[in-house]
Amino acid sequence: MKQSRLDKFISEQTEYTRSQIKVMVKKGEVAVDGVTAKDPGMKITAGKNIVTVLSKTIGFSEHTYVLLNKPAGYVSSTDEKDGRTVMELVPENLRKKGMFPAGRLDKDSLGALLITDDGELAHRMLSPSRHIPKVYIVKLDRPFESKYINIFESGVELSSGEKCLPARVKPVENCDKLAFVELCEGKYHQVKRMFASVGNHVEVLMRVSLGGLVLPEKLAFGECMELLHKDVENLFSETDFDDFCARFSVSFSAFLINK
Repeated sequence: MKQSRLDKFISEQTEYTRSQIKVMVKKGEVAVDGVTAKDPGMKITAGKNIVTVLSKTIGFSEHTYVLLNKPAGYVSSTDEKDGRTVMELVPENLRKKGMFPAGRLDKDSLGALLITDDGELAHRMLSPSRHIPKVYIVKLDRPFESKYINIFESGVELSSGEKCLPARVKPVENCDKLAFVELCEGKYHQVKRMFASVGNHVEVLMRVSLGGLVLPEKLAFGECMELLHKDVENLFSETDFDDFCARFSVSFSAFLINK
């Protein structure tokens, strides 16, 4: 395995700056394999040496992937100038430098948002040639109409004149104002604009899957979970929209009925 400087390793795996790390080493707050470190420039081997800072073990991973169940009121940004950002919701033990939201959800929208420091994966997810399907559940102002199904499948024309790619839409059983939507692109406010084009209004929007990665039912709004490698690979797995709606209509509709 590749060796690296102690301060560089800690900096890459945490939010500490190198200058902060040097101060902590000087104070005796950093240890390698149980021995207090004396030199921030000492060589360590990631995955072999055990590094602790303030008695907490610093785990090694080349990249970090966090799934957030985004609540309303937070922007999908890393810039605090934009307001309260989703980065505030990532627990300290999961934070690393360079993390960012891979994709966007509007400030008032809810649901699945991937936060990572893996730029290559984000590019794969968002590139037009590989745009992964995303499923949303929406609460409408007016009852769902069956004509939406064919209109969405034909490609909705927005009020701006833009033509959307074919999409899937399906009502939720026993709730005429809830519907699932599957998109393979990501235009600005697309779901809301699509329903506006057919004379309806989206009151609440929640993203419930990214490719084959489904938002866990037990992950509450504002909570995060770190994804394993197999979970990340699910982003690019095939999904069956009809099966998805049948399996998850009860659980996900419960999130929106009282919203």
